[in-house]
Amino acid sequence: MSAQTVWQGRFMTMQVDGQWEYASRARGIGAAVILAIDNGDVILVEQHRVPIGQRCLELPAGLVGDETEGEAVEVAAARELEEETGYRPMRVETVGSFYSSPGMVSEGFTLVRALDLVRVSDGGGDAGEDITVHRVALSGIADFVAAKRAEGVAIDVKLLMLLGPGLLG
Repeated sequence: MSAQTVWQGRFMTMQVDGQWEYASRARGIGAAVILAIDNGDVILVEQHRVPIGQRCLELPAGLVGDETEGEAVEVAAARELEEETGYRPMRVETVGSFYSSPGMVSEGFTLVRALDLVRVSDGGGDAGEDITVHRVALSGIADFVAAKRAEGVAIDVKLLMLLGPGLLG
């Protein structure tokens, strides 16, 4: 059975395929998640997320192809990193594609690594965003995440890659 679109907005669609109901991105829009590590520090962002009703600690990320059809992931990732964090990467390498909740949404994301960072502004996102930029030593990431969680900040699942070695030990 092929999926039927039962609702479509500007960025999202709701699909039904047999017994499955799921959300997907509209218009072929993709997403890039950016791992930016500079001299042993990882660059994180914290912002309010409407679907969960609270602030969330995350890796920088952004949409690909939402404004420019056919946009390269690396170009979008560099743009989003600079907009959100104020860091401009001199190089961006694609790591691979991943799916964070494949039982509920068809959206995946491309993880990229931003390299050779240059600080060009304070970041903070565009006018509709209120992004706080955090530069955190990788050696202290577990404590930083625990402190943010204790403050009531949600933690994005993608931060598990930074916590992984400590969780496996």
